[in-house]
Amino acid sequence: MLNLRGFPNALRLVLFGFLAVLGIVGLALGQQEKPAQAQGPHGLVVRVDGVINSIKKDLIARTLAQAQEQGAVLVVIELDTPGGELDSTREIVEELLQSPVPVAVYVSPRGARAGSAGTFITAAAHFAVMAPGTNIGAATPISATGEDLGKTLASKATNDAAALIRSIAQERGRNQDKLEQTVREAVSFTSQEAVDLKVVDLIAQDMPDLLSQVDGRVASTPAGPRTMATRGLSLERVDKTPLEHFLEFISDPNVAFILLSLGTLGLTIELFNPGLIVPGVVGAILLLLAFLALGNLPVNWAGVAFIVLAAVLVLLETQVAGFGVLGVGAIISFVVGGLLLFYQFGDVSPTAPQVRVSKWVLAGTAVLLGLTIVYAVRVILQSRKAAPGGPEEPILGAKGMVTTQLAPRGVVQIGSETWSAVSEDGGAIGIGEAVRVTGVDGLTLTVSRQGEGRR
Repeated sequence: MLNLRGFPNALRLVLFGFLAVLGIVGLALGQQEKPAQAQGPHGLVVRVDGVINSIKKDLIARTLAQAQEQGAVLVVIELDTPGGELDSTREIVEELLQSPVPVAVYVSPRGARAGSAGTFITAAAHFAVMAPGTNIGAATPISATGEDLGKTLASKATNDAAALIRSIAQERGRNQDKLEQTVREAVSFTSQEAVDLKVVDLIAQDMPDLLSQVDGRVASTPAGPRTMATRGLSLERVDKTPLEHFLEFISDPNVAFILLSLGTLGLTIELFNPGLIVPGVVGAILLLLAFLALGNLPVNWAGVAFIVLAAVLVLLETQVAGFGVLGVGAIISFVVGGLLLFYQFGDVSPTAPQVRVSKWVLAGTAVLLGLTIVYAVRVILQSRKAAPGGPEEPILGAKGMVTTQLAPRGVVQIGSETWSAVSEDGGAIGIGEAVRVTGVDGLTLTVSRQGEGRR
């Protein structure tokens, strides 16, 4: 049973875990190198691939700030993305439109795409460039079940995104109608089609070709028009920091799901068994990392609640269960939680790709959870064939106390262990009354008041 006296220890463990996470983050920040002050004309190149989220937004913002600080001539964003969060996309667009340093978004390498959110980012650049064999546009928004959204395409979120893409196109002098179609009709264009329709500016074979074609063009910036002198320009690459690499890793939906599951289970073990320390510390750290990751993902908190419930049911199964019902419920709750964790009801962001836990990861962890429950119950069942005093003393005849009223089923304390129990005569036995074990059926005891029943 849950021991409320264990909460102060658990809270201290959470604090300890939080400080440990801060230590990890601090170490990662301490390993970041300060950007060197480059000499002479130069440009910066940053690689942005994968789902657009707050981590990518911070990377782009840091690169633009570094370029302004160093007086860089040009920033090139190498882009390959299926889409991402609309809020992060908006913030990136704001950074690009307000940048005093000209920015070229280069959809590359060959075979790359600027899908959904990537379309907004590419359109917002001073120079929109694509490599041959790339494409730009939006995939049709779909639900977490893989079905078309239908009426959702006319939702407020889609209308808002369509207005944003039109304003970007107007600001940069690009084809407003075609760019709006990428939002409303999920239209995509090849690199050649995009150039012909004035969705983007150039097709570049490689980076030197990009610099050569941009040379002599004029970029309109908040600091005024700038004529580019980029032919043969020296380029410096901006890499992700150790912290950004770490956040990218844990922000994978499968990793976040595993962190959340293990963290919840560890902390639940500590709450049910105060003083074990290790499960609580590890669980607290994993949970904090999980919430850090979920902050970069479109999480559904109903899924989190089901996973927490699954962990609680697992512990109840090992402590008070009699027929495995709680264990089955734990597995069902765990699977439902994994399915719902990134399921989005109602309006879905028109720029976000489908995010979900891999069915193989979910199935594998569910099977592992089931095997763990079976093993734990088997071990407990074997150990409980002996009395708390030692393996030589049988459980039959052991004395204990009622902790949850038997009416006729409830919970009793036998030594240091908690058992589910049923009264022998079917009558009620109140909390605090002394009982004697008269029978054992799996993990369920039959008990009677001391002085009654078999001796």
